Amino acid sequence: MSGIGSPFRSLSRLLVYLGWTFVAIPVQMVALLLRTPFRERFPMIYHRTCLKIVGVDVEIRGKRSKDHPVLYAVNHSSYLDISVLGALIAGSFVAKQEVAKWPLYGLLAKLQRTVFVDRRARFIAEQRDEMTGRLARGDDLILFPEGTSSDGNRVLPFKSALLSTAEIEVKGGPITVQPVSIAYTHLDGIPLGRHLRPLYTWYGDMEMASHIWHMMGLGKLKVVVQFHPAMTIAETGSRKVLAQYCWEAVASGVSSAITGRDQALVAAKAA
Repeated sequence: MSGIGSPFRSLSRLLVYLGWTFVAIPVQMVALLLRTPFRERFPMIYHRTCLKIVGVDVEIRGKRSKDHPVLYAVNHSSYLDISVLGALIAGSFVAKQEVAKWPLYGLLAKLQRTVFVDRRARFIAEQRDEMTGRLARGDDLILFPEGTSSDGNRVLPFKSALLSTAEIEVKGGPITVQPVSIAYTHLDGIPLGRHLRPLYTWYGDMEMASHIWHMMGLGKLKVVVQFHPAMTIAETGSRKVLAQYCWEAVASGVSSAITGRDQALVAAKAA
């Protein structure tokens, strides 16, 4: 992968990205201190600009739920997922506690009012209460139910425990859960195969700094984001069934985006 891309493009994009980020940080800080509605809209502006800097085009399929609040259940394969989803959804992410300590990205996550979770058993009830409180205040949350990132060629099983918040009623009704699939499909108009998709996906023991440097030097990336029909736990009957429904919808969307074939019928038959 080190031989792909332009070092000049990597440097120029990185400098512009950092410049824009250091301009955006105090703007969001002030918006948070003043508690203005702009604090929810500005992250979308920030992420949309980041996508333009990095050279990412997003194709949107399906429609976002009109309900609020919404818990979005999304597959996860790259740090780019944050900007792609953040550009489309005025919501906050649910991330593992370790992210809060990352250089720069930890600060950016806090500025977007990320909910940091510790998945150890003794903290589950406390964090579920925090997520429920945020949803009760009308905040949309973006959750990665795989619990980790994948190689982008497949969707790992969704952990039903991470969807426990869906069992709580907010404003007298069940929480709306909408599956969303995200797939990295083309580089400069050429389909990304299984072996080239890791140019953008970040998983396992990959080193982040070198991965970002090489990614910044690549050409135009196409990302397909699909919003699938929303569901509630009242409709599925159980958290386990809800998690399975979300996984099948997302896996179908990723497969369809990557292969160009509609996998909806396959998923329906499997269900």
